[in-house]
Amino acid sequence: MTGRWGRAFRLPRPITWFDRELVATSRRARKGVRELGPGLITGVADDDPSGISTYTITGASFGYRLLWMSPVTLPLNIAVQSICARMGIVTGKGLARVIANRHGQGMLYPLVLLLLLANIVNIGADIGAIAAAIELLTPLPALALVVPIGVGIALVEVLVPYPTFARYLKLLTLVVFAYVIGAFFASPDWGAAARATSIPRITLDSAGLAAIVAILGTTISPYLFFWQASEEVEEEEAHGTKPLALAPAQMRALLRACHFDVFTGMVLANVGFYFVVLTSAAALHASGQTEVSTAAQAAEALRPLAGNAASLLFALGIIGTGLLAIPVLAGSSAYAAAELFGWREGLSSTFRQAPQFYAVIAIATLLGIILNFAGVSEIRALYFAAILNGVTAPVLLVVIMLAAGDREVLGEFVPGRLLLGLGWLTAGVMTIAALAMFATLG
Repeated sequence: MTGRWGRAFRLPRPITWFDRELVATSRRARKGVRELGPGLITGVADDDPSGISTYTITGASFGYRLLWMSPVTLPLNIAVQSICARMGIVTGKGLARVIANRHGQGMLYPLVLLLLLANIVNIGADIGAIAAAIELLTPLPALALVVPIGVGIALVEVLVPYPTFARYLKLLTLVVFAYVIGAFFASPDWGAAARATSIPRITLDSAGLAAIVAILGTTISPYLFFWQASEEVEEEEAHGTKPLALAPAQMRALLRACHFDVFTGMVLANVGFYFVVLTSAAALHASGQTEVSTAAQAAEALRPLAGNAASLLFALGIIGTGLLAIPVLAGSSAYAAAELFGWREGLSSTFRQAPQFYAVIAIATLLGIILNFAGVSEIRALYFAAILNGVTAPVLLVVIMLAAGDREVLGEFVPGRLLLGLGWLTAGVMTIAALAMFATLG
């Protein structure tokens, strides 16, 4: 594929010697796979316990029927996250600041408010899911674990230096393979799974439509957009790179390295998505257990059906993805708020240097902890978060795509037609999904 279409969206190739020479100051471009970072972390954070619960319910309720959504959503995810990453690298600013510069500060207030509300609810649900998964493996009661888990994650994010913190997050991305291994213990019908993956079946009844909307909402989430752009800026600063000072050829090489990072992360995210649905379809749906409502319940239900190993791997996956996702949720909230109010931001800053930024992380986590003691069930909390994301995502995607196609924002690094086309397609799909969601509420 050649021309602008080819440059816009293609399978990323390994970083070449020529690229390494061009971006000599960027460790990410110089070391290629070894320096995967924001894209990898963002991708696997997409499979947070809230997402795992959604995929579990999907597999338990519909069997293999919705497996086709994994490959279908993959290019949409790659396109959106690549565009957000490009904005961060080219402008040197977080997404909220880019939006404010392009559309005005007034646009940010409702978007950031909805983002904060949805993130806090998700943080609370994820903390509760980690606690429930630990309860399955230990004699400790889940409610007693909520405060230590929440406080511990917040302290690590606030106190641990960014390079160390980023390494921990990258290491945690390996937990996605727990779901891959666990699926084999469930003995799925591989033929039926292959047919369901390659031949889409869309059910227009309210339950099937709600499941599709829920999957889209949990895989294409607003908090990932903000985190991706801001972490690209922070990653290059941590590596001593100044993207704004790079020559055009250097910038293109850096964007290719970034695209490879995003591609890898989103592939891993969809691998997790696919194998969770596969496992719950094979073990739960096949045995008639279609009413499972949380990932922790699924882990417990898997024990008699697929063995202790499958149950253990599923529970460990919930814990690992939760430990990865909660800092991303809290961090994206802090980045958005800091850019809205003009505060100093960044995980590479100390608490003294960016007190308001870290205060948002602490407050968001604290409110998430409190939700677990407010008598709100995990499913009800996730339902509320899905509604907020359903309202925020379509509007935010339209705003992002308008900025992405504007040469005053990205100059000569405006994405090509295919990438822009996939981005607009995602915005359209999310808009239809939001309308469908509201239709099913009635």
